[in-house]
Amino acid sequence: MLFNSLEFLIFFPVVTLLYFALPHKYRWFHLLVASCVFYSFFIPYYILILFFTIIIDYFAGIWIEQAQGKRRKWALIMSLVANIGVLAVFKYYNFFIDNFNAVLYKINPDELMPYWDIILPIGLSFHTFQAMSYTIEVYRGNEKAERHFGIYALYVMFYPQLVAGPIERPQNVLHQFYEKHEFDYDRVVSGLRLMLWGMFKKVVIADRLAKFVNMVYNNPTDYQGLPLIVATIFFTFQIYCDFSGYSDIALGSARIMGFKLMKNFDRPYLSKSVGEFWRRWHISLSTWFRDYLYIPLGGNRVSKPRQYFNRFFVFMVSGLWHGANWHYVIWGALHGFYLIIGQMTASLQNKLTGVKGSLSHAAIPQKILHGAITFVLVAFAWIFFRANTNADAIYIAKNIFKASSHSLDTIIYMIGKNELYLIIISFVIMESVQWLQRGKNLSAWIDARPRWQRWGSYYLILFMILCYGVYNNSQFIYFQF
Repeated sequence: MLFNSLEFLIFFPVVTLLYFALPHKYRWFHLLVASCVFYSFFIPYYILILFFTIIIDYFAGIWIEQAQGKRRKWALIMSLVANIGVLAVFKYYNFFIDNFNAVLYKINPDELMPYWDIILPIGLSFHTFQAMSYTIEVYRGNEKAERHFGIYALYVMFYPQLVAGPIERPQNVLHQFYEKHEFDYDRVVSGLRLMLWGMFKKVVIADRLAKFVNMVYNNPTDYQGLPLIVATIFFTFQIYCDFSGYSDIALGSARIMGFKLMKNFDRPYLSKSVGEFWRRWHISLSTWFRDYLYIPLGGNRVSKPRQYFNRFFVFMVSGLWHGANWHYVIWGALHGFYLIIGQMTASLQNKLTGVKGSLSHAAIPQKILHGAITFVLVAFAWIFFRANTNADAIYIAKNIFKASSHSLDTIIYMIGKNELYLIIISFVIMESVQWLQRGKNLSAWIDARPRWQRWGSYYLILFMILCYGVYNNSQFIYFQF
């Protein structure tokens, strides 16, 4: 079920009202059934895949807690193999076969391996990683094995963050399913406000930007220069508004019922370095890779060359996590390369910063310069993320700065003047809100405003959503992962 659908508009208030109407002891069952219904709107029988991994991880957690010595490790390995195995079959089988066949074709073109005609289950990478974090935390002794099967199943399947995160940890979520959450007016208003803001970013900004992005990126060889630059910048904001919009709706819908999910975005395009960008972007995934892959590989406790390898390897894996295609791997590799170069040149950057600091006030402020460089690097990497094929990505990267036959007037005509005005107005609203977020609790700040200001802003955002939202049942970008 899509958050930006009529079905969810009915589903959400019904589920929420029933949640508060039911006695506390039945609420977990209600949420579990609702989550199953939510997921079944995509491909119903794929819910069996979830049940398969849930059963294995539930018993693996108990086994890990009770076993001693190597048996604990074998229980963990069994759980990880089951989860990664399901991911490998459904997400990576055809990718591996495609690369294997490319080699085999040169040897014997008549003996190629067959492809599987399978559809990737929605959000498989997300709930797989969440399930893996549970058994790993039990193995490390940071979390006790969950004995209530229904509660554990709900931990994996909780509908607000089931298909696109945030990727939660058991320490944060499991205990919340046992807590009794009373109806709280202020909390409900705060959650609805966050949902409204997420919907605004999705249907008013992201889906509107997608029109021009799709026009260019689906036929990139028809363009060079300016259209590719504009489409890439548009996609940079499209993916942010799309994914952070989903996260806002997820956090808001959970907050209304009394659940607190982790923050997944923190104004990432205001970052002054690529490292800072990854501390602000998809925080639940970047911290997952840090805690469960980077640190176990040695993290920063090893030699410099090994640190560089660890960083590069983790981002290569991150790229592959996002999609079974080489252009996703290249995207991850680019970010790994950025981080390595940044670490290698840290001392030089500090010296240059000192020199710039001694220049006149007419010099470009350091923060703006660093922010601009970071934005350009991140936007360039997004080319490989958004492109449909490796060939398309390489073409765009080669031709994006070439002279273009398309003038600015032509670009405006392609976008449409009214559409461009809406994009500009929406951007002003979004950036104004993000500016207000700096160094303060925005929710508390809004609550302190006079009622007419609060409700005026709510009605403005709602008006924009209803009148200028793009409603074409567009999936959230990260659903495909």
